[in-house]
Amino acid sequence: MRRLNRRKTLNLVKELDAFPKVPESYVETSASRGTVSILAFTVILVLTVMEFFVYRNTWMKYEYEVDKDFASKLRINIDITVAMKCQYVGADVLDLAETMVLSSSGLIYEPVIFDLSPQQRQWQRMLQGIQNRLQEEHSLQDVIFKSAIKSASTALPPREDSLLQPPDACRIHGHLYVNKVAGNFHITVGKAIPHPRGHAHLAALVSHETYNFSHRVDHLSFGEPIPGIINTLDGTEKIASDHNQMFQYFITIVPTKLRTYRISSDTHQFAVTERERVIDHASGSHGVSGIFMKYDISSLMVTVTESHMPFWQFLVRLCGIIGGIFSTTGMLHGIAEFIVDIVCCRFKLGAYKQPTVPLQLGDTNNHIPLLKENSTH
Repeated sequence: MRRLNRRKTLNLVKELDAFPKVPESYVETSASRGTVSILAFTVILVLTVMEFFVYRNTWMKYEYEVDKDFASKLRINIDITVAMKCQYVGADVLDLAETMVLSSSGLIYEPVIFDLSPQQRQWQRMLQGIQNRLQEEHSLQDVIFKSAIKSASTALPPREDSLLQPPDACRIHGHLYVNKVAGNFHITVGKAIPHPRGHAHLAALVSHETYNFSHRVDHLSFGEPIPGIINTLDGTEKIASDHNQMFQYFITIVPTKLRTYRISSDTHQFAVTERERVIDHASGSHGVSGIFMKYDISSLMVTVTESHMPFWQFLVRLCGIIGGIFSTTGMLHGIAEFIVDIVCCRFKLGAYKQPTVPLQLGDTNNHIPLLKENSTH
């Protein structure tokens, strides 16, 4: 009984076979179908290779949410060179909470030469070229995110030549920790001193003839520094046309969580609006000469995640390519054969051409009358 049940089960399974095999003696082959098969296999191979490269590639997915972290501190990474001697300038931060952060808490004043060496100038031009491409092609930012950490350092290389002239500029570099509220980081004349009503700079002892706020921003970022990331103001250089000139940068900071296969970090992106003007109280242009970076923090946080195509989706797309090519080529070949048959049938070509029967010896043509001996013309 068990054997009979097994046989019935096997017979039932055989009847459900959706892929019946046709005997080879029933299969008709032709050169045209073989050519179409070769073309179909070639297209399948090319599309499969292309789909494999798509499977290996990754893309960046952006998600937005409200930033709920207001208690932590914001780190500002600074590397700015000003064309004035270090004893004449001072840098500090003042936020909306009237909290003053002096530069002595994390910034270093280093006397340097403002003019770059040939190697440094080449580095700056390359960085400015990258910045121009980033403004035109925003998708390059995804490439920078994916290549973070393993990329070369974006810091200004040291001078390759010795100092042949005394330092005429001041490089202010380091980092500061500030509250996560809007604030103003500025570099102006004189050292900053605390004041009960705010803060002040000792600018009275500095001559106006020494004012020169030409500057170069080698690096400015917010959050933990990530090697390989190029920020918006990196490589920026401004030359002052007057002694009393104000440079303003209005910065909007966006908290960003970067999650790639190589790095997981909490950083910040920012957008900048630049403005500069000459201070002339007689013409109504009031203000203080210096470099002012006014920043504000967005309430939205961006999560940038590197995504990859799942393997099951790759298999589904691969099956779709193979099945679609076979079905499409079969349909096109059938349509082509149908059109060829119609044309050949209409004009009596190929297999539809009527065969001519050759005359045998002794046969006569019924259309030609026989000539008699006594026929007259």
